[in-house]
Amino acid sequence: MNYYSLHHKSPKSTFKNAVVQGLAKDRGIYFPDTITPLSKDFIENISEYSNHEIAYEVIKQFVGDEIPAEKLKKIIKETVSFDFPLVKIDDNIASLELFHGPTMAFKDVGAKFMSQCLEYFNQGNTDEITVLVATSGDTGGAVANGFLGAKGVNVVILYPSGKVSDIQEKQLTTLGQNITALEVDGVFDDCQEMVKTAFLDEEITKTLTSANSINVARWLPQMFYFFFAYKELQSKNKELVFSVPSGNFGNICAGIMAQKLGLPIKHFIASTNINDTVPTYLVEGIYKPKPSKATISNAMDVGNPSNFIRIQELFNNDLETLKDAFSSYSFTDDETRATMKDIYRNTGYVAEPHGAVGYLGLKKYGLKENEFGIFLETAHPVKFLDVVEDVLPVKVEIPEQIKKIINNKKVAFKASNYQDLKDFLMK
Repeated sequence: MNYYSLHHKSPKSTFKNAVVQGLAKDRGIYFPDTITPLSKDFIENISEYSNHEIAYEVIKQFVGDEIPAEKLKKIIKETVSFDFPLVKIDDNIASLELFHGPTMAFKDVGAKFMSQCLEYFNQGNTDEITVLVATSGDTGGAVANGFLGAKGVNVVILYPSGKVSDIQEKQLTTLGQNITALEVDGVFDDCQEMVKTAFLDEEITKTLTSANSINVARWLPQMFYFFFAYKELQSKNKELVFSVPSGNFGNICAGIMAQKLGLPIKHFIASTNINDTVPTYLVEGIYKPKPSKATISNAMDVGNPSNFIRIQELFNNDLETLKDAFSSYSFTDDETRATMKDIYRNTGYVAEPHGAVGYLGLKKYGLKENEFGIFLETAHPVKFLDVVEDVLPVKVEIPEQIKKIINNKKVAFKASNYQDLKDFLMK
């Protein structure tokens, strides 16, 4: 499998090079050369396969022969090591819970898969790889956990000061070993821009890659969730609509990839908070990135989502074709809080802010009688403890994964601008 830059000014790349480089030399993100649909027989009989078997069938064409089949299956086994339950909310809506992994966020799968691939590609290499990652919340913790102790790999995580939850900050600043956190005076978009700038800085001699969803090994495994959800559906005679809480748009882009592979999904909804770059684009037809704004759903506080260009590519950069299969709506914090209360009052289900925004997307879309909606719950309510317990009359039980780190001491270095990052990397 070859990959090309979406800026179309760099040579094509192998899967290995795309993973190790993260970003093409022309600063474009990589996209697969071909997408071959899976067999109809596989889709129709998906319930007969284990999650490990499904994941292997889904990802193997994008890896090609660059990782041997048995090794790839082992990587998948270590990556897909927890459940992805589909929880019914009402007659035509269910929540897909993606928070049962080690850091209680959906990014656990992509982070672990990428770390395993990178460790495999770097075996026997005496040079260390530095993974640079910007986080608006959950990416940092998932990457820190996924790469912890990986041989030949050092991880540097940039996060916006004061704009991640206390538990999210603990998850990325307390592990030590090969994990370093930089607390940036700015917003997520500043962190992301610093990472992209470092890739192009020829004075930095270290081998750099990114573990954000711009990296194909972080992005593509997210396709698994949509296949797992389809497998769990009790009735497949309704048309399927997915609402995905969206910040950097990697997860929903992976869902559209799953659709291109043959999964019968009728429509996608990118549900956002007030960072409404994409909803505005669908209305006005002009893509205008904006400075990000802080909200209670902080993992979606992104003003210039990196993966939206991949979504445009999947629809041949045709806005009208995109709008036929894709909607995007923006919601305020007040609407999010009210919806958290409504869901709990009507069903007893505790939705954290991102999941509530996903549920709002389905309600705004307006499901028809022959449609079934799934919204993604991307993180455990404990990750947003203060918000959840302030809005709902509940006391969130602290899971074992969080108890292990909650009292650990924070260790982070300060960074105000790109030069601070560069100085750190040049040490």
